[in-house]
Order: sequence, then C-alpha cells, then structure tokens
Amino acid sequence: MRRRWIVLLLVAALIAAAPWAWARVGGRVMNAVSGQSRPEQAAARVTPGLQRDLRTLGLALGAPAFIRLFKREGELELWLGGKDGRYQLFRTYPICTFSGQLGPKRRQGDNQAPEGFYRVARGQLNPASRYHLAFNLGYPNAYERAHGYTGDFLMVHGNCVSIGCYAMGDAAIEEIYTVVDAALRAGQPAFDVHALPFRLDDAALSAERGSPWFDFWSELKPGYDAFERVRQPPRVSVRDRRYRIEG
Repeated sequence: MRRRWIVLLLVAALIAAAPWAWARVGGRVMNAVSGQSRPEQAAARVTPGLQRDLRTLGLALGAPAFIRLFKREGELELWLGGKDGRYQLFRTYPICTFSGQLGPKRRQGDNQAPEGFYRVARGQLNPASRYHLAFNLGYPNAYERAHGYTGDFLMVHGNCVSIGCYAMGDAAIEEIYTVVDAALRAGQPAFDVHALPFRLDDAALSAERGSPWFDFWSELKPGYDAFERVRQPPRVSVRDRRYRIEG
C-alpha cells in the first residue's frame, strides 16, 4: 500500500511539474492534461486571428490553399482560393532557415532543400513531428524519380533547424498548418506547393544564365508564369523527364 501511494504521488508531481507533457494516443500526440492533440491546441491559439484577417479579404478558413516557397527571398507565400476561383495572397511568412544552396535536391545526404512542383494530401501532414508540426512535400516527385534523384521526408516544419527541409519557426507553422488542414478537411484533395529558387520573372532568370541550373529553372518558369497570369495553380505533369505545364 505504501509503495502504491508513493507511485501515485510521483505521477501527480510529474503532471503538475510538466503540464505540457505529451503522450501518444491512437497514433496522435496528445497533451496529457488537456487531452487535445498538438494541432488542436495550435488551432485554438491561431484560429481567432486567422478568421479575423481572412474576413477582411473576403476569404474563409477551409478555402482551397496553395503555397509558394522562394529560397533567395527567404519567403513562404500562403494563398487561398476566393469565390471567383482565383487565389488571393493571404500571408507571406519569412522562412526561418533552409539548408543548402540554390538548386534542386538530387541525392540523399546532399542537405539540399528541394525545388520543384509538389502536391500535399492529408496523409502527408505530420502532427507528431519532432519539429512541432510539419507536412511532407512528397519528394521525390515524378520528375525527380525520372531523374533518379534520392531522398525522403523533406518537410516544411516548425522550429528553426534544417537538414534539407524548410523550417518556418513554431508560430508560423501553427498558422500554415491550421490553414492547410482546414482546406483538406473541407474537401480539397491535395494542395499544391511550388518550391522555387527565386521569383522567376524574366529579368531574374536571365541574370542566372551562367548557372548550371539555368535549364532546370527554365522548366520551372512556365509554372511560375502560369500562376502569375491566372492566379490559379496550373496542372503539372512530367513527360520525357521534363515538367509540362497546362493552364
């Protein structure tokens, strides 16, 4: 009996000292005290501010989402679909850090953050990430597989450390994750992510003519141009080991 009381006292002390302690329940990370999952707690914190700012733009939580990442500028753009089908820029977040240089990821261990066109479905969300919250870009995509590129688990996540990922910091990833999660829950089958070396306007690309990646970036440019033109993510396919853009 004495031993049982000692164990109960120790458990109570641990809970009191660490109310943030997490326990894995049913495949999700749960807060041992509140019973809420990590995404649910994040959503509770950020949803009121998101809804307020969305209303000012005539947008709503649950609208289709689209993301663009720009390495050189160090920015992530979060776009949401409006009632007319065109996407509006909702927020621009600074990328806390990414690893590597301009140019695509080609092999496991090169520490490069990927560049290309990706689609993220619900199964690629990671609410139990070691880096707070995350989603898997889906590298290697069809283009990268066609070229024999290797690597896996390339994420957009919280915290501010990176080995091939895009780290956004915890505050930013809570908003981003909440918005894309809401879009998927509302019926969007997957959201597009365009990970680009820089803003691929004519002048910026022309200035990189001497880069070994100029031809590759020239394949990405039609995707950038298509979205700039119609404000809708274009359909992207891979044929003959090259990106093809429709729309």
